[in-house]
Amino acid sequence: MAQRVVVTLFDDIDGSEAAETIAFGVDGKMYEIDLNEANARQLREALEPYVTAGRKRSASGRAYRQTEVAPDPAAVRAWAQSNKMDVPARGRIPKRVYEAFAAAR
Repeated sequence: MAQRVVVTLFDDIDGSEAAETIAFGVDGKMYEIDLNEANARQLREALEPYVTAGRKRSASGRAYRQTEVAPDPAAVRAWAQSNKMDVPARGRIPKRVYEAFAAAR
């Protein structure tokens, strides 16, 4: 015997039939709300200035906050070698070398 399951969403604000479920987050907590078209539009309009001014978060949950461009590793390595610092010819450059490079500028 076949069955058909029908799920009807109701607007969490006014109880009318909902058109969609909207996910949003505040203070590190995620929420979902079922809304009709008019209430969904009102929510998006209310949040628009904050969404525009805000930063997107990465999948790990950390905000993207890189505000400066990292120096070119080849330039840092060349500077370190010319200043007789111990730096590997290949691979990761130690943080102390980047810090010394930044302090010298």
